[in-house]
Amino acid sequence: MPGYPRIRRQSIAVFGESGSGKTVLVSSFFGPTQEGSFKNDLWDVVAQKAGQGNRLYQNYLGMRDSSTLPSQTRFANTTYDFAIKLKNDNQESQSKRPFDELHLVWHDYPGEWFEEDPDSEEERRRRTDTFRTLLSSDVALLLVDGQKLLDYRGEEERYLKSLIGNFRQSLVRLKPDLLGDKGPLVEFPRIWILSLSKSDLLSEWDVDNFRDLLIRTAADDMDRLRSAIADLVEAPEALSVGEDFMLLSSAKFELGAAQSGGPAIDVTSRVGLDLILPIASLLPLERRVLWEERMTLPRKVVDSLADGADVIAAALTGAKFSGVDKLLKKFAKADKRADFLAKVLPLLAAAVKVAGPKLKEVNEHARAQNQHLRAMLTQFKMDLEQGVEDRILRAQK
Repeated sequence: MPGYPRIRRQSIAVFGESGSGKTVLVSSFFGPTQEGSFKNDLWDVVAQKAGQGNRLYQNYLGMRDSSTLPSQTRFANTTYDFAIKLKNDNQESQSKRPFDELHLVWHDYPGEWFEEDPDSEEERRRRTDTFRTLLSSDVALLLVDGQKLLDYRGEEERYLKSLIGNFRQSLVRLKPDLLGDKGPLVEFPRIWILSLSKSDLLSEWDVDNFRDLLIRTAADDMDRLRSAIADLVEAPEALSVGEDFMLLSSAKFELGAAQSGGPAIDVTSRVGLDLILPIASLLPLERRVLWEERMTLPRKVVDSLADGADVIAAALTGAKFSGVDKLLKKFAKADKRADFLAKVLPLLAAAVKVAGPKLKEVNEHARAQNQHLRAMLTQFKMDLEQGVEDRILRAQK
């Protein structure tokens, strides 16, 4: 098939202070997918850079087999590219779907850059250039360290104000270089999910406990962070900061268990990592529909906002991508907004709003018909629903 595979890239940016668990997180996301016992009948996960993949799997094996944590990285900005390859692929299905292969591009921003000032003009430029690489991300995760919450128990406000304040100040310092003479950015992460890393240390918590703590102790700080981000972007009303929350745990860390002969790190007890792919793939589409239903956005912002919405929506609904694409182009101009709302937005909304038993029915039908891409995306949507039901994820509605 000419041009195969057609690739759809979805990007996610992960921010957190040093020691917040970013390296463990990405290692535990990738590692289990490489085990012989990994069971997934729809897709495989492949690291596009073999050396990166080997290092991540080595990190995971160190945790699994010898309870050894990965070496802490300092000042290392890394971008990972994971290909999500469909299993049991066939030529017939390739000709009927909007894209063939999903890639998750994972940007890991150095935690030390939140805490320490640049010591030279060259380092300042490097931080700005690194930040620019993740501007294509629709979704950003800002990690709140569960260990730090324990360390500051009863005084969580001190830690949260420091964390959010340091990050806000980092954005303020970057602002002149990011904006330059061009003014507010059209392309920028619009969905910021506050994520509790090492949530296994607070095993009695669900996502509502986490949200309530943040709102009770740091609501003003989250508002100031939102204002700092809003100052960077065009159409700041299309922005979600302090409205989405999730729990993350790379493994269960059993303190003292190693000395008694048992495993200190249980890599089978993970929380939230299976939601990373669904969040990166589907949450931007859902948020685009929500914002376009509620507000009038400049077309250039809409075009950059979940720019893969057309192909994702077509794959979810089974619609012909060519038809959705033609409609999007036909009504792209501002003076065609009424037609867009009448003829295109319902197609995108249809992909978003299928849920519950109907969603399960669509997934089963896609599997039976060997529509592997549609089966994968509807499975992602089912996983998001399960994450909400299990109170691991709370997303804006």
